[in-house]
Order: sequence, then structure tokens, then C-alpha cells
Amino acid sequence: MKNIGFLSFGHWSASPGSRTRSASDVLLQSIDLAVAAEEVGADGAYFRVHHFANQLSSPFPLLGAVGARTSTIEIGTGVIDMRYENPQYMVEDAGSADLISGSRLQLGISRGSPEQVIDGYRYFGQIPAEGSDHAEMAREHTRTFLDLLGGEGFATPNPRPMFPNPPGLLRLEPHSPGLRERIWWGAGTRQTAEWAADQGMNLMSSTLLSEDTGVPFHQLQAEQIERFRKRWADAQHTFEPRVSVSRSIFPIVNDVDRAYFGREGGGGDQVGYLDGGKARFGKTYAGEPDKLIAELAEDEAIAAADTLLLTVPNQLGVEYCAHVLDTVIRDVAPALGWR
Repeated sequence: MKNIGFLSFGHWSASPGSRTRSASDVLLQSIDLAVAAEEVGADGAYFRVHHFANQLSSPFPLLGAVGARTSTIEIGTGVIDMRYENPQYMVEDAGSADLISGSRLQLGISRGSPEQVIDGYRYFGQIPAEGSDHAEMAREHTRTFLDLLGGEGFATPNPRPMFPNPPGLLRLEPHSPGLRERIWWGAGTRQTAEWAADQGMNLMSSTLLSEDTGVPFHQLQAEQIERFRKRWADAQHTFEPRVSVSRSIFPIVNDVDRAYFGREGGGGDQVGYLDGGKARFGKTYAGEPDKLIAELAEDEAIAAADTLLLTVPNQLGVEYCAHVLDTVIRDVAPALGWR
């Protein structure tokens, strides 16, 4: 059995074929898609975060709105770039969104990916300390965020406050118990997956890895998962971790599917360069359900994960994206033992 959700990058554009022509379109349709996904039996609604782009950026208003409109589906991100974040303010935002949803928040965070602008985090007032760099700054923000989520008091109260204080040091509010165990790290390498385990975060692995050893993508990702779980066991954390992988999967069951994705199947992994180093990108799965079932049964990383996030073409609209989710859940998942 697997949790099956969607991952939306939240693109919008004025191109003729786009159903999302503005930021307003994307935000409102993202809420509607989460509602539709819950109705067809999906388990998660996840949103990618990018800055300085025609894509979803500030996630917490959206997550709060989705939480208020749904009742069972997990809501989350995949992922928030921690280079940009103020950890203290983020703790308050995350606690609020989690309480609105009834503790359904699954928050994916990471060091970040290539950007639209040079050192964009500097425009947010985030500057690496002397002798540090942007990656270490992201990790430091993450460590602070995780510590604060624990809910321990740390701030000295005013002896003459405007409102009465509880005894002792004060923590950030609102606090959402249990949220600390629902933080995921988006790891692009085997080494960063091990770091995530050390920090006690769940593992979120996407359709690309920023390293290449020559083996197929799904095998490299399966090794990443194996190393994460081994490191987690060595650390002896107090809860069981979760692992998600993302895939582009498009069952072709009608002429519309065939028009959109009929030429996407049959390809393989791609190897390219990302931030100056080799990277391996996973393939797109597209074809008749029986063909997909046979191909997906060979994917070692999906087999090793407990959560599968389906990347959806959000610019094709809510109805079509919900159709993709419904088709995977109804026509593909049962034969693979995911349902």
C-alpha cells in the first residue's frame, strides 16, 4: 500500500493552451485540485515553491486555504527553499497551517535549486555568514526551524506584558504538537539523504538527482533510500520515517491523453548538468495502463518508498489533472499492490 498524492509546480502563462493565465488562476485552481484529488481518493496535495518566477511562491496562505476546504488529504510542499526563510516566522506560519488542517501538514524543505535570479535569497535579507555559503545557511536555517518546532520556551518574558504570560520562558505560537515529525528534506544526493536522517527528517526524493553513477535513475534513487534508512536506524530516532519519490506518470485511456502524452512513452533517463555537475533525471512514464503496470513494477525506488507524488501538468486545468490522478489510482495502482 502506498500514499499517492500530486505535486504541482503551479505554473502560469499567457500562452493560448494554458488554463492558468495568472497567479490568481493558479492559486484558486490549486485549491480546487486538492478538493478534486480528495474526492478521487488521493492521499496528498503537494506544491512546489519557486521565487521570482511565474509559479507558486509563498506557500502558507495556500496551504491554509487547502486545509480549510478539505478534510482528509495530506497537504504539503515539495519543496521550500530554506535559503530564503526566516525560521522563526516560518514556525508560526507552519503551525497555523497545520492547526487549520487538523494536523495534516507534511512540509518538504531543502537547500534549494537553481534560481531565476543570482543569489535571490539576498533580496530577502538572507546573507551567508562570514566564512559560510548559501548551502550551509540553508542547513543552519533548517536546524533552527527544527529546534523551534519542538515547542520549548526560549524567550525571556516582559515583566510588564500587555497580556498575562504563562510561567517560564516563552515559545513561538501557535504551536502544533507533532508537526516536528512531519518535516521532509528534499535530498538530491545520497549524502544529503544521510544528513536528513541525522536530523530526524523524512526523505523526499524527486525526479532528478544531482549526481550520476552510471546506473539507471531508479536504482540510484533506491540506493539513496537504502542509505537514508540505514542512517536513520543508526541514529535511533523515536519515530518511523517516511520516504516519498516523485514521478511523471500518464496513463493513456482516451484520445485526449493520447494527444497530450502519446509521444512521451518509451524514453529513458536523461543525464545533464546542474550547477556545474552531472545530474540524472528520471524518465516520464506514459502509455496504456497494462504497459505502465509492467514498467512501474520494475521501478526499485517506487517499491522502496511509502509515498508516491505524481507530477501534474497544472496548466492543463483542474479537470484534466484530476482525471490523471483518478486513472492512476483506479487503473494502475491496484495491479501494483498500491491500493
